[in-house]
Amino acid sequence: MSDSYRAVVATGHRRFELVERERHDPPPGQVLIEVQACGVCHTDALAVEGDRDRPIVPGHEIIGRIGAVGEGVDASWKVGDRVGVGFLGGTDTTCEACRWGDFLNCADQPLTGTTIDGGYAEVTYARSTGLVRIPPGTETVNDAPLLCAGLTMYSALLAGRARPGSLVAVQGIGGLGHLGIQYARALGHRVAAIGRGTAKRELAAELGADEYIDSLAEDPGEALRRLGGAAVVVATAAAGAAMSGLVSGLGRNGELVVVGADPEPIQVRPEQLIFGGHRIRGSLTGTAIENEDNLRFTLRHAIRSYNEVFPLSEAAKAYERMISGDVRFRAVLDMRG
Repeated sequence: MSDSYRAVVATGHRRFELVERERHDPPPGQVLIEVQACGVCHTDALAVEGDRDRPIVPGHEIIGRIGAVGEGVDASWKVGDRVGVGFLGGTDTTCEACRWGDFLNCADQPLTGTTIDGGYAEVTYARSTGLVRIPPGTETVNDAPLLCAGLTMYSALLAGRARPGSLVAVQGIGGLGHLGIQYARALGHRVAAIGRGTAKRELAAELGADEYIDSLAEDPGEALRRLGGAAVVVATAAAGAAMSGLVSGLGRNGELVVVGADPEPIQVRPEQLIFGGHRIRGSLTGTAIENEDNLRFTLRHAIRSYNEVFPLSEAAKAYERMISGDVRFRAVLDMRG
């Protein structure tokens, strides 16, 4: 085993550098992971385009194997175990917020690939409390995006107020939306896919959509009302104005769940919320245990991510295709290529 490994670090605004780093023993409570694949997620922009006080390795859709175990790690984790790491890099067992499940307000909650080094590398280090056990049958490269993009959609739909058989709409048929349609179908919903133009109509049906709404040809809110009103609309496309029009398509007590980040505000009239019993909320990822549930669910229902695969040396190219929206539909770095 080599004493060094390759890593891609973000050194400035959309600037990357491929470097050699030396392996070291994992700190107490952490493990060393031999990374096999890492998805390229839109949230990586927090590391690549945000402010930082040091170069950082992006990436939080990681699948690999444990290469070494630090002191104090639970004995259930062993060298050779197949593991994953998502955006939330593990809880601090002494933290009050973590004990109450308020992980994002934990002062010591590492955000993988954002506040700590992530998976654009052949080796990474992670808290054992952030590890996701990868079930047999999970495909390393193909399924890496399920650890964040998949979990995001799974969590958004599970927390919704939609019973099986009710109408659920997914706005946007991209990196998140193509997964959301599959999850909604697997959860037993009647699924409406909302896209721009007709190019993705056939794909939406292939993914499991019962209805397709072309937002260029008709108002999505009106179309959803004709279908009886949506119990849940999951908005994945980052466009505040487009999200605003979806509120009118909600059924009684329906909700708009926002997972696509956009600086443009969502505009809604108070009477829409009051008289329709509607609500708008955001949804962001989930815990390691929830991720294990998510992966078992995807295996049971044959949910898969549609990916473009790149070697680690082409991380900059993969990121640019992702951030520009040109990738179809997720980008994944294969460390073995």
